[in-house]
Amino acid sequence: MKGADAEDRALRHLLDSGHTLLARNYRIPGGEIDLVTQDAGGLLVFSEVRQRRSAHHGSAAESVTPRKLALMQRAALSYLLRERGRDDLPCRLQVIGIDGSAAGGALSVLSVD
Repeated sequence: MKGADAEDRALRHLLDSGHTLLARNYRIPGGEIDLVTQDAGGLLVFSEVRQRRSAHHGSAAESVTPRKLALMQRAALSYLLRERGRDDLPCRLQVIGIDGSAAGGALSVLSVD
């Protein structure tokens, strides 16, 4: 399960950066968020994890389409309303890209909001 390996690495990176895991693979009909965390300052962070072994078709982060971002926003709003009871909490969306192998490729974090 290469996707799970990339998510595990991204989660380790977030935890090492002071985040707390709140949910993994949060799903709603038509959308999913790979990782929902909270940073040390209390900000909710919704992360999409992408990994590409080769840059032949672009970087891992570049593989996230506008449609995927819209579905991610919808899932984040659902999480806020269902799990937190409100939709006005400080949060951000980000893409964690791993270019190369899940274990050793270059990891980058791109905020998308």
